[in-house]
Amino acid sequence: MTDAALIDGKAHAARLRENVAAEVARLKADHGLTPALAVVLVGEDPASQVYVGAKGRQTTEAGMDSIEHRLPASASQDELLDLIATLNADPAVHGILVQLPLPDQINEGAVIDAIEPAKDVDGFHPVNVGRLWSGDPRALVPCTPFGCLLMLRETLGDMTGKRAVVLGRSNIVGKPMAALLIGESCTVTVAHSRTADLAERCREADILVAAVGRPRMVPGDWIKPGATVIDVGINRIDAPEKGPGKTRLVGDVDFDAAVKTAGAITPVPGGVGPMTIACLLRNTVVAACRQAGLPEPAI
Repeated sequence: MTDAALIDGKAHAARLRENVAAEVARLKADHGLTPALAVVLVGEDPASQVYVGAKGRQTTEAGMDSIEHRLPASASQDELLDLIATLNADPAVHGILVQLPLPDQINEGAVIDAIEPAKDVDGFHPVNVGRLWSGDPRALVPCTPFGCLLMLRETLGDMTGKRAVVLGRSNIVGKPMAALLIGESCTVTVAHSRTADLAERCREADILVAAVGRPRMVPGDWIKPGATVIDVGINRIDAPEKGPGKTRLVGDVDFDAAVKTAGAITPVPGGVGPMTIACLLRNTVVAACRQAGLPEPAI
């Protein structure tokens, strides 16, 4: 059997960013509207700083306004909620993203609840969660699972009747991914670390989405021959073969083994990751159009 086809997340993301940039240019020219994304970072978590920097850079490259608010790690919950209230009320801000995780003194749920659902481009507000699960097209959908869905659509086309297994039950990826696949008329199983006969459940999957955050948890013999595998995991492990103290990124799937069995698979890095920020830009443009009373763009 030949190796699986690679699902190139970088190429998918580049096309989506191009479409977003074209839509932004049209909105500016036709309506004088510049979509704006406000990102809030509390503290100095190194990984969060990298993510926020990348989001700001790609927002600007797409022609949108990028707004950053940085609060110290000592900031109180009330300070953060006051800032969110200001951004909610600002008509020039169309999308609000509060970078997670937050310091211990701040309740994450209270912060998510405080964001205006129409500006919740992360898709975490209970209103958007409810809209997603009820099939309401007004939902702003979490970026990582939406990116996975776009890649699955391009890879498979019609997914009606396919068996899908989502390995992982987080609010950020697992649960919304399941809702999206139900919307595609798949038969969906949500599995996790406590699922009985986990290997057998995975072997039933025509579509396997792995999002557990455990490096190479899914071995090659858990993959149904010809299945499409979306590996959401980004795990840093030691890589002594690269030199002392060196590390490398791996997914939740044992790629070297799975690529021999799967029909198509996302690599790590270069698979799901690039799609997340691209979908964030897309959500911001959609939110801006809705807030301006304009037709929703087909991006």
